[in-house]
Amino acid sequence: MAQPHGVWGSDILVYAVVFFFRAFASSGFEIGVETLNGVTPQQLDGLNPAIMGYITHLHVATAGFIAATAIAAGSLAWYGVRDGLWWAWITGVIVPVVGLAMALPLHYMGHFNYDWVSHLGPIYVGTIIYVVGAVVALLGLSQAAPGAARAAR
Repeated sequence: MAQPHGVWGSDILVYAVVFFFRAFASSGFEIGVETLNGVTPQQLDGLNPAIMGYITHLHVATAGFIAATAIAAGSLAWYGVRDGLWWAWITGVIVPVVGLAMALPLHYMGHFNYDWVSHLGPIYVGTIIYVVGAVVALLGLSQAAPGAARAAR
């Protein structure tokens, strides 16, 4: 029986919680994004409160999708990979990869300035942790597969 890495998905959930609370309790827009071309959230809110309401709405929705991804990946690891199901490992890897593949490229287009370390650093650290967990689970799954094949005969 393959054992998932203990934190597979939990690092993503922590980021979602931080992202959620920062939407309401921050002087900036996101982690590492204090202004947009020198405009603060307070200035933008003074210009048009609906804009900041909309940005907060998007941040809360994004936090929800990040949290849902974490719960799905963690559940796949805990219940599927642990039971030796290859489809669970594959799905648990594909889901966050799709999210990163869609979200990261825009960060390199130069549309706004941000502090690279605080804005993207947590994502890269979380990705490294996630990859380590996925590899550990893969090793366990690979070692369990020959025995499972013999038991099925």
